[in-house]
Amino acid sequence: MRRLLDSSYDAAVRDNLIPLTVTRIAANMCYRFAPPFIAIIAGEAQGFDVSITSVGLVISISELAGFLAPLLGNFVDRVSRRISLAVGLLGSFIGIMMMAAAPNLVVLCVGLTLLNLLKSCFDLGMAAWISDRVPYDRRGRVVGITETSWALSLLLGVSALGVITAATSWRVACVVGGICVAGCAVWLDRRIHAAGDVVVSPHHVAPEVGRMTGRDWLVPLSMFGLMGGSQCLFVTFGAWLTDDFSFGANGIAAVGFALGAGELLSSISSARLTDRIGKERSVALGAGIMVPSALVLAGFDSVLPLGLLALAIFIIGFEYGVVSMLPIATNLVASAPGKGFGLVIGAGTFGRGVLTFIATALYEGSGITGAALASIACAVLSAGAILVFSRGTRS
Repeated sequence: MRRLLDSSYDAAVRDNLIPLTVTRIAANMCYRFAPPFIAIIAGEAQGFDVSITSVGLVISISELAGFLAPLLGNFVDRVSRRISLAVGLLGSFIGIMMMAAAPNLVVLCVGLTLLNLLKSCFDLGMAAWISDRVPYDRRGRVVGITETSWALSLLLGVSALGVITAATSWRVACVVGGICVAGCAVWLDRRIHAAGDVVVSPHHVAPEVGRMTGRDWLVPLSMFGLMGGSQCLFVTFGAWLTDDFSFGANGIAAVGFALGAGELLSSISSARLTDRIGKERSVALGAGIMVPSALVLAGFDSVLPLGLLALAIFIIGFEYGVVSMLPIATNLVASAPGKGFGLVIGAGTFGRGVLTFIATALYEGSGITGAALASIACAVLSAGAILVFSRGTRS
């Protein structure tokens, strides 16, 4: 990690970026597990013998809980970073274990909601910890590195859980995910405790927390479109592969591995380019890539190679856009990175929740074509909102 970040960066950041990233891989792995395997969770063989829309509603409700992320942001800004990280990981562990033991959709919903909500607490705490130690104009590189955890959670984590699902069941996969979160939580807590808090002068007067202008609200709106658009395809591609091409858990895991590789490439590109070409432009570029790729998928959904290629390009565009968005979020509210980040993440997860239900309903009515068209509308909204925000605003 010291090769990626030179000595001008805080030593605590360079020493703890790997523990933070690995722990977030484990948390994201659990968070991202359910949508690709929605057909298996819903099915008769391993699941609840219900419709895809029913499980989609469960996922949608759990995502809507992310609307509470602004409250978590206030919590993160009031407690130590170590506590916010620990609370987030503990809640994630309890949530994934409840999913594993769920006897019905109600308990599954409660567990998934707890996982989604408290995983956001961990994300907010990590973002605030980084914000404490890295200036805004250099934050894009650090965030880009930590955001490889999103790609690696699909490339390695979800793919591995998919193989476990094929060999045993999705419930066993949830237990394995929970064990990974617990182990990483203990490791990270020791490292963060050793790093200590940011040293503040005893004469230091805390700066007044800033207020958002009307223009600033375009950032949460852009994230709503960006994350909602990605969810349209992420929550339906597994069912598409299962229904149209008879893919099983191993096949879906293999596709997830390939998509994770694309996400990783995009995260690395963001770490290198976002600070250079501008954060707002990078978000718009990512959303712009999503539009034509989703259009190709909608038009050629019966051609597997072309559909998978379009899906991969779509995911790459989304990943580049969302990683570029995160530094903007942490700087949205002066002196309160958790509040700004929580608001933006809350809007994004709210978008996931709304579009999960819409996309699964569209899928059952018109296949993945309907979900892809919904994702296009969301991507256009995201690009438009962030471009309007960027006018007269710092880059």
